[in-house]
Amino acid sequence: MTQTTAGRPTGEPAQRKQRAQITARTLRTDRWWLAPAITFAALASFLVYGLWAIFDKSYFVEPYIAPFSSPCLATSCPEGARFLGLAPFGDWWTLPPGILILGLPAGFRLTCYYYRKGYYRAFWLSPPACAVAEPHKKYTGETRLPLIIQNIHRYFFYGAVLIALVLTWDAVLALRDEHGAWGHFGLGTLILWINVVLIWSYTLSCHSCRHITAGRLNHFSKHPLRYKMWTFVSKLNRRHMLLAWLSMYSVMLADLYVRLVAKGIINFPLA
Repeated sequence: MTQTTAGRPTGEPAQRKQRAQITARTLRTDRWWLAPAITFAALASFLVYGLWAIFDKSYFVEPYIAPFSSPCLATSCPEGARFLGLAPFGDWWTLPPGILILGLPAGFRLTCYYYRKGYYRAFWLSPPACAVAEPHKKYTGETRLPLIIQNIHRYFFYGAVLIALVLTWDAVLALRDEHGAWGHFGLGTLILWINVVLIWSYTLSCHSCRHITAGRLNHFSKHPLRYKMWTFVSKLNRRHMLLAWLSMYSVMLADLYVRLVAKGIINFPLA
């Protein structure tokens, strides 16, 4: 049987294919709106808490510092709260310390591939769910401001690593008591260490980290160490969504715990 240049058998009538003309927003009958609604509520609660925590002044009590206010880099910080005892921003910085480093962890999560999916659906309804029409008439993707900023996610990854290192140091310092003696292990110490583990797990499970470890290699056999690193990160990457949620709430709960202890609301031997 001969064929035309379009690959259609000769003699068969040309059939014009069109997209289905469905005027309804969706034909789904399940509760498709539930997932984006839960995501909206969860992310909104984190944002509200974050705004409050940044301007709250009760962020340090020996030997704990609240994660949202670390590192503390100005002389306005309590002496024991200054990162490595340094204050490179001097006296001129009088705003809350959290504003100094907010851009690094916030930028990393805001441009994260999973979080993009979450807030695109929950906040922008783009789209709110699979097989549900979105209210936007135009789609430009991530080619214009502000969404073009999503393309620098890999660079925010390096900033997130720095913040993870700082939080790890804070967890190490939490092994001291209020007098500076090592060997302390209170409830706050445990909470800060759990948070550090989850923060590192989420950071290392990032798609950019997976690409950095061995994304451009053509022969794994020639790079056995990088292949092992890639394998480890790939296993974490499978749980990237779960780790995103766990680490988000672990840092919030750790931050809240320290502030409650600093305010004297929580005060018992295990603090």
